[in-house]
Amino acid sequence: MKAVVYRGPRQVTIENVPDPKIERPTDAIVRITSTNICGSDLHMYEGRTDFEQGRIFGHENLGVVQEVGPAVERIKPGDWVCLPFNISCGHCKNCERGLTAFCLSANQPGIAGGAFGFADMGPWPGGQAEYLRVPWADFMSLKLPPDAEQKQTDYVMCADIFPTGWHATELAGMRPGDAVVIYGSGPVGLMAAHSAMIKGARSVMVVDCHPDRLKLAESIGAIAIDYSKEDPVQRVMDLTHGMGADVGCECVGYQCHDPAPQRHENPNLTMNNLVSSVKFTGGIGVVGVFVPEDPGAQDELAKKGKIAFDWGKCWFKGQHIATGQCNVKAYNRQLRDLIHAGRAKPSFIVSHELKLDEAPDAYQHFDVREHGWTKVVLHPGG
Repeated sequence: MKAVVYRGPRQVTIENVPDPKIERPTDAIVRITSTNICGSDLHMYEGRTDFEQGRIFGHENLGVVQEVGPAVERIKPGDWVCLPFNISCGHCKNCERGLTAFCLSANQPGIAGGAFGFADMGPWPGGQAEYLRVPWADFMSLKLPPDAEQKQTDYVMCADIFPTGWHATELAGMRPGDAVVIYGSGPVGLMAAHSAMIKGARSVMVVDCHPDRLKLAESIGAIAIDYSKEDPVQRVMDLTHGMGADVGCECVGYQCHDPAPQRHENPNLTMNNLVSSVKFTGGIGVVGVFVPEDPGAQDELAKKGKIAFDWGKCWFKGQHIATGQCNVKAYNRQLRDLIHAGRAKPSFIVSHELKLDEAPDAYQHFDVREHGWTKVVLHPGG
């Protein structure tokens, strides 16, 4: 089969690799019809992780079941399924608690959590390929309604970024009627804004410096704040009568940066801006990627996975912070049903639908945040 293979910093190629096979009775093989390029892929693409050369990218996957193992009962060939990026067994202590991002069976002993095609998240190949082996397929697979093929660019967002955006609002403790500030209008930040709107926020403020992404935020009713043109903290304060937002979401991660023209990486920027933007006793949800080590960082603290954080201000304001990867299965059924009912349409962020063969070029455009490249969906097979 064809697959997107990592060959070093900013180098991916389309290669012929062995077809996946049923290895355990609980496996399924899925023919991939939609697979996204994610902002998290860019950390690996840029060489900022220890993702091994020769491995396949792709953790946002949707397709048609081709084959199932003898122990699989709930899904069958021909079913359309969306696959969470978390690989989870369904029966370990964490999975039984709903913490499927921290499965104790999907990675090496001592490390909780596995994922398709992701650094340090187990040996699992990714789905930017024509076929994908899905372990624990009965538990993992989200069966899709009859409109799956027509709405697959919506449903594929249930693999990661739509649940992750929703998770950010949950971690922050958002309630109907809240004023919400979101730092980052990449795909996850836009999904957090979409989620906050669906959940009844009275206002949603989105902070970024990319006009095309901020325009998408405005298209769903959010207030765009360009931090290259104004102080985002002051703008949030002005919009909330000096009180600050009720809750805030961090949707950027460790590669956040100062605005142009400097554009220096400043890994503590969004976290400290959130502390200043969110009210006394407010909540902050952090889903942007932060890593234990970042040898490529410009900052000495960041190289060790640390940031200079305004802890004193956070403590004084009585804020609470929650963080961690999204437990996709905690949300994906509800979000699927919102899409099916027409209440959610996460595909509004999709800028490009391309063939798998076009992935190397797409990675280059997406990596430099080229204007108009907001979300890329690859369609293996055409």
